[in-house]
Amino acid sequence: MINKWRNWLKSQHFGKRAISTRYALIEACLIGIFSALAALLLKQGINLLGSYRLQLVDRWSAIAILPLFGLIFGGLAGLLVENVSPTAAGGGIPQVKAALARYKIPLSLRVAVVKIIGTILVLGSGLTLGRRAPTVHIGAALAGELTRFVPTSPEHRRQMIAAGAAAGLAAGFNTPIAGVMFVVEELMRDISNLTLETAIVASFTGAVVSLILQSPNLNLPESIISIENLTFSPSDIPFYLLLGILAGILGAVFNRSVLFSVKWNDKLKIPLSVRIGVAGLISGLIIAFLPPFFRDNAGLKDFVIRGELSWQQTALAFLAHYILTILAAGSGAPGGLFAPALIMGSALGYLVGDFEGYISGGERISTFALVGMGALFTGVVRVPITAIMIVFELNANFNLVLPLMITCAVAYISAETFENGSVYQHLLRSMGIELEKEDNNTQNNFLTHLTAADVMESQVETVTANLSISELLELMTTSHHRGFPVVENGDIVGIVTQSDLVKAETFNPEITIDEIMTRNPITVKKNVPLSDVLYLLNRYQLSRLPVLHDNRLVGIITRTDIIRVEVNELKADVLTKSQPAYTIYKTRSPATGKGRILVPIEEDDDFKALSKIALSIARYYQYEIEFVQVIKVAKHQNPSTVKVDKKNARHLMQNLETMGRKAKISVHTSIVVGHYRSQIILDILQQRHINLLVMGWKQNFYGQEFVFSQLIDSLINQATCELILIRLGKNKQFYPYNINSIGSCLIPTAGGPNAEEGLKLLPAFLDIYKEGKLPPVWLTKVYSPEAKNFDSNQLFTTTKKLQNLLKTEVKSLTVCSNSVVSAIIQLAEIQKSELVILGASRDSLLKQAWYGNIPESITSKLDTTVIIIRLPS
Repeated sequence: MINKWRNWLKSQHFGKRAISTRYALIEACLIGIFSALAALLLKQGINLLGSYRLQLVDRWSAIAILPLFGLIFGGLAGLLVENVSPTAAGGGIPQVKAALARYKIPLSLRVAVVKIIGTILVLGSGLTLGRRAPTVHIGAALAGELTRFVPTSPEHRRQMIAAGAAAGLAAGFNTPIAGVMFVVEELMRDISNLTLETAIVASFTGAVVSLILQSPNLNLPESIISIENLTFSPSDIPFYLLLGILAGILGAVFNRSVLFSVKWNDKLKIPLSVRIGVAGLISGLIIAFLPPFFRDNAGLKDFVIRGELSWQQTALAFLAHYILTILAAGSGAPGGLFAPALIMGSALGYLVGDFEGYISGGERISTFALVGMGALFTGVVRVPITAIMIVFELNANFNLVLPLMITCAVAYISAETFENGSVYQHLLRSMGIELEKEDNNTQNNFLTHLTAADVMESQVETVTANLSISELLELMTTSHHRGFPVVENGDIVGIVTQSDLVKAETFNPEITIDEIMTRNPITVKKNVPLSDVLYLLNRYQLSRLPVLHDNRLVGIITRTDIIRVEVNELKADVLTKSQPAYTIYKTRSPATGKGRILVPIEEDDDFKALSKIALSIARYYQYEIEFVQVIKVAKHQNPSTVKVDKKNARHLMQNLETMGRKAKISVHTSIVVGHYRSQIILDILQQRHINLLVMGWKQNFYGQEFVFSQLIDSLINQATCELILIRLGKNKQFYPYNINSIGSCLIPTAGGPNAEEGLKLLPAFLDIYKEGKLPPVWLTKVYSPEAKNFDSNQLFTTTKKLQNLLKTEVKSLTVCSNSVVSAIIQLAEIQKSELVILGASRDSLLKQAWYGNIPESITSKLDTTVIIIRLPS
């Protein structure tokens, strides 16, 4: 029972909501909490190991302890990363960017745990890297792990990972706004509502929990926070411009140096543990010979920011940190570049500030240190807005805003001029990942721009819950489908498939579908992206997925449908995509019908006669009608800008609207400008959920190239709904012009489904006539003289059924003839038929090469109206 309930919860409750965003903000809060806890654990671990290292240095000598510590713990970190989770190497930002670009980069709890331990070992051993970039990676990894517990679509998972990255940065710096900006500016470059909402909530939660747990980062000394030390005057602007230029150039050079170091280490082909261990050994040796304040990264940061160093010591701090960071980053050690960039930026800012003081004779200005932090951060990471927000949020002094803005802008321009792209873009390229190309490919990927409505099959075969299993088996033998939605009163209540029948083999064949069907099936709305549809099909191993619109079943999607659409996308005409059709006139009436009829009208059509038949069908079935006129323009013209004469078309549509109002039927009209009539009509069939397509057709002037015309042949072949072709007769005394019948209605039938559909529609066609003026109906079947054991019982049975539906005389007639065309023409002339109704499949309509053009042969010899009915393909 527990397993049954768990399976129901997974497949039904979570399945129906797997692409919903209702849990998004709750997930964002959880991600923020976990990221803050991870940030606290990371900070405490680094402090603990770093303090132990400094204690050993005090007890023994720096030349012995620092290199040894770097070698042992750096090697251990490399060994852990290399054997447990190689993705945890480096700062982590490139991995997050690649995962958000839909590359298969692991983001899981294992990655987060290895990243935490590896970063503690590396930073605790004295390598000059930072822990803020790892917190971004850890937050994204924890978010990725959470999405495995709560069913999440691929797109929603990307947004959760971005929220995790924002929470990681917010928890690392206590800067929630900067966390959100970093996601928008660097990671996703997406400002959709859901991305912003989840990133904001996750950043807020991460920062708040981090403050509650007393894990603030980059605590600025009081001397810099005090307002009197942070000043800005116009005379400082030239020096801020100089600072921006230097920061941009040095940031670009730093990026090149890091990339060179990474490539050089890769060429050595040595294990990661050896690379990080050697980097730790060399760093320890260098730091051992530097002044004591270099041994503690946190202490070095405080010394630089306080401005307690002379300009010579500040320059030494900048140079040493510059070299040691390149060495550590090139080894692949877990650790980031955020903190090193900020420390080096602060040192550079003080050097420029000292230069201004030397020229002007004034005191050292602390503002330059903070502005330098943002400037060099911009030069390295190329996120000027994030850099401004980080520095501003750290001290909340508005005196910093203006110098930060101008300096970060100049730093960005100078860095991009020197070398395009951030350090993370270059690292990704070294991994063989081109995000710009990936973005372009993504835009062309049919999964990203198609929806369920573009893929679904609109003509759905449905069953009712009271249908017996034996009747369902019989239906499956005649249908190419192996599953059907179960509908009651227009609402979908379940779905029954062949697998359900297999499970029910031991039951009585007379039991109803209600006892074996899957209740409350997973469904999607028509505007759901195709990527979400594919996700649901794969995750829950579904063979078909019903599509709803306003809680009404409007289609169904199978894997075959997706493959078909992908093939069509690959074959799609580039010109059609680049210059889509453009609607210049549109009216909409209340959507009150049970279905919808589409009637394309051409300029030379007899619109009154066609609309009279369409209105009659709509009245009988309680449908709405969609009238459309397509104005075709040359392929080199843009439909949205070309000038067309729409006066006659608008007048025509207004007449059709008037006819609809008189008939009390909802009529929608539109005038569309485009290149391809067939594609425009096919698009309307899908977008407007058309149940029936009614078209007029004229004599074939295209010879043997087309059966009817290029337009109609294309629609016969591709339209998914039922299609009615109407060849209006030349005699204005006949149907549909005269509502007082003077002849008869002839229906040749072969007993197939198309002929049966013609009989179902007959009452709708005859509804045009006045009460009591209906013509007699002749049902006829033509058989060949070579036919043996010809059985006419089915024809007589059909005649009897039809007689019960119509208030007119229904007769049957069998004819033996070598030519179907000749027999039908002869009968129509003898019986004075004013309406001939033919039923045909798509294949039989288009097989003129073998059997001749039967519809055209009949209409060319008759003055009567001919209607051809083609069922959905």
